[in-house]
Amino acid sequence: MILKISRSIGVMAACVISTSALAQTSTNQVAADTDWSVFVEDSPKECWATSAPKESVNTKDGQTIAVRRGEVLLFVFYRPGASVQGQVAFTGGYPFASGSTASMEIAGTTFELFTEGEWAWPATPEDDAKIVAAMKRGSDTTLTARSGRGTQTADKFSLLGFTASVEEAEKRCK
Repeated sequence: MILKISRSIGVMAACVISTSALAQTSTNQVAADTDWSVFVEDSPKECWATSAPKESVNTKDGQTIAVRRGEVLLFVFYRPGASVQGQVAFTGGYPFASGSTASMEIAGTTFELFTEGEWAWPATPEDDAKIVAAMKRGSDTTLTARSGRGTQTADKFSLLGFTASVEEAEKRCK
């Protein structure tokens, strides 16, 4: 069972890493709705909805601190024919603490995301589907994680425009 989970995580990490690089560098924005944008790449065909946080709080030893972080993004992506559709991914802009998880809170429900390097994602496609459904119903989500240096981060994302954006991304990658 652990080997199966590790293998799934490794496959998802490869997908997240390739798509996340596109999310950061793509100029192929095809739509935007309130706080979310939709991007499409053609080779290979990938579509995703993404947003940056509206608020970020960084703390260490209970004190709010200023830190330098890379780009912080939350996104959901689609690939034609891929076994995982509507995959949720989060990049915190720093390497997560080894062996740690990130916490995603939506309307009082908390989901656990596994981390590797600077990326976090749900463990299974079923978890992705539950998170996307909760995001469609919610108004915001907060992702909390810990960096390799021990900084606790809390990034709050608006979900205004989320449903329209993920539906547009999915439609473009059918």
